[in-house]
Amino acid sequence: MFFDTHLHLDLFAKPKEIIKAIDSQKYYSIAVTNLPQVFMNTKKLCEGSKYVRPALGYHPELAHKFNNQFELFCELLNETRYIGEIGIDNLRKTAEDFNSQRQIFEKIIRACAEKKEKILTIHSRRAEKEVISIIGNRFPGKIILHWYSGSISDLEKAVSFGFYFSINYAMTQSKNGINIIKNIPADRLLLESDSPFVGVDKHSIIPLNMQPTISEISTIKQISILELNKILNQNFKTLLS
Repeated sequence: MFFDTHLHLDLFAKPKEIIKAIDSQKYYSIAVTNLPQVFMNTKKLCEGSKYVRPALGYHPELAHKFNNQFELFCELLNETRYIGEIGIDNLRKTAEDFNSQRQIFEKIIRACAEKKEKILTIHSRRAEKEVISIIGNRFPGKIILHWYSGSISDLEKAVSFGFYFSINYAMTQSKNGINIIKNIPADRLLLESDSPFVGVDKHSIIPLNMQPTISEISTIKQISILELNKILNQNFKTLLS
């Protein structure tokens, strides 16, 4: 079984061709969106696909500017089990922007907790402590920290709360990313492409090219590729269970 927990399907020039390729190769994929207003288009693109599932998103870097879409987010919440990309981003943000993001994220977490059994893929750049604290250790669903780049102490807290971490190729190529991967327990590892934003050898990764990421994780964790594949697939099954 192959999977990708975080790709931006709607940002590809020819998303229907990507879906066709995913289905032909049987890659289970979560297609995140950046705003509630674009979710239905992605949902429509995914209709008929066995392997691609649309996620309802409210990207933190757009949340302040589009802070009037939370009501729409709630209206769409029953349309999918998958939520993302959501979160908080505090890289070069004003206090007003950060506080607006935080308020929206808090409301999203409360709304998702009421529905239960949601799977969330979450952005937390420079706001890891806030994100982990807001979610807490009793969230009645599954949490994936997408492209985590925070401290090891916050990572350990997230692990204790039962969170997963999705790894992309770029993480395997940086000193901080390698250190983070070393500290994530094997049973909390998941894969993501974050395509079309992340590439290998200057080419965008689509879910059909996850092998370089798996190979790098294998080296970093000192786990054979065969064993790592077993672990990753079991983690994904547990995520969905």
